[in-house]
Amino acid sequence: MIILASHSPRRQALLKRIIPAFESHPAAINERALPILPPPEYVQSLAKAKGESLVPSYPGATIIAADTMVAFQGKLLGKPHSRAEAKQMITALGGQTHQVYTGLWVRLDNGTIRQQVVATDVTFWPLDEAEVESYLQEDAYQDKAGAYGIQDAGALLVKAINGDFYNVMGLPISTLYRMLLA
Repeated sequence: MIILASHSPRRQALLKRIIPAFESHPAAINERALPILPPPEYVQSLAKAKGESLVPSYPGATIIAADTMVAFQGKLLGKPHSRAEAKQMITALGGQTHQVYTGLWVRLDNGTIRQQVVATDVTFWPLDEAEVESYLQEDAYQDKAGAYGIQDAGALLVKAINGDFYNVMGLPISTLYRMLLA
């Protein structure tokens, strides 16, 4: 049995590219209770907490947990709470390069634990106010770390990426696939 510690439709769709059959169960953790660390360590700690929270319920299963965050100049950019906050984020990222980090935590059915952090650099085009407003009208910023998703209207903001495209979507399937190999 394989368990994905998430109910994210995007993560489920990405995981189906490498594993056709799995169950999806969200991890019940209080993310705010974990200490804020530098971005790579923070996403790894969140993925670990998510995965470990499911081990007691599924002791013989392979468990996959992930957490993705956007960071700009060393500061984490979470999901915006308002359109105004989304505007601040997108405006700040315009013409700049930022990082997307995903912490992966895998517990194989034999008890082996594997962890990895995947980092991708994303560069946005320089954006004027009209472009930012046009993007925000799409409402694609909602429920997205850094106020964008590369798989939707956010793709129009991206000039270049250096690293794993699927990492920016929230699940670096190439790395995960290799972690799952026994």
